[in-house]
Amino acid sequence: MSARTDLPPVPAPRTALITGAGRGIGRGIALGLARAGYAVALVGRTQAHLDEVAAQAAALGAMTVTATADVVDVAAVARAVSLVEDAFADLGGIGLLVNNAGVIERAETHLVDDDVEDVWRVVETNVRGPLLVTHAVLPGMLARGGGRVLDINSGAGHRATDTYTGYGISKGALARLTTAIDAQYRDRGIRSLDLAPGVVATDMTAGMPMHDERAQWTPVEDVAELVLAFGDGELDAWSGRFVRAGADTVDSLRAVTGQVLATDARRLRLSAYGPDDPAV
Repeated sequence: MSARTDLPPVPAPRTALITGAGRGIGRGIALGLARAGYAVALVGRTQAHLDEVAAQAAALGAMTVTATADVVDVAAVARAVSLVEDAFADLGGIGLLVNNAGVIERAETHLVDDDVEDVWRVVETNVRGPLLVTHAVLPGMLARGGGRVLDINSGAGHRATDTYTGYGISKGALARLTTAIDAQYRDRGIRSLDLAPGVVATDMTAGMPMHDERAQWTPVEDVAELVLAFGDGELDAWSGRFVRAGADTVDSLRAVTGQVLATDARRLRLSAYGPDDPAV
């Protein structure tokens, strides 16, 4: 698909559903959006964690709603999305979906030495989860004429690594989902974005040996700033593309938007060996 600069405005309310919102990056995103005046729906598996974040968001003046669901359970996802849509009905429904919930393998090792069932657990959670939630949220967005879907991705989605095979597979597939949503629905007012959070200090990264000696971390506030900019429409021209917190800022992305659109950069694709490559 060729780059488009004439995208129409998206009539999306300042409401957000965030999965995996009870801890870590999801919590930081939820509080960042709440601080900016968004109504936030917190979805996760543990009600106690959601309640803690909801109390913090409410203290910032935000309307909040919580819904427990395992994102790989289609019935639970449908119930959670229905609950949130009902709660946000007077506000215009769900305007922004943040697919944040995700996991990583228990062992930092190569594929042959890994537990293939654990590898599949990661692929299923990180791909089926966003797929089910997006599938449940999109009809409402389309009926209202627009909305935004942001997928928390990773450099592992486009760059091969020598460990965490399932994580890399899952994030590559998630990037393809982001581009598919853009290709199928951009003309109906849907915008999608892959956002890699960098390396944020969370329970997940604390359990990864590769980060044992790390001294510099990406502030979760940097992640929330990019999510907020996307939710507010400032990055709509980047729909179907990839940004990274800790490297990209709202200002730096604005500065290179023309160049990115002209070259159709930051999009998942097969690289050609030349202009005559028949496979591209």
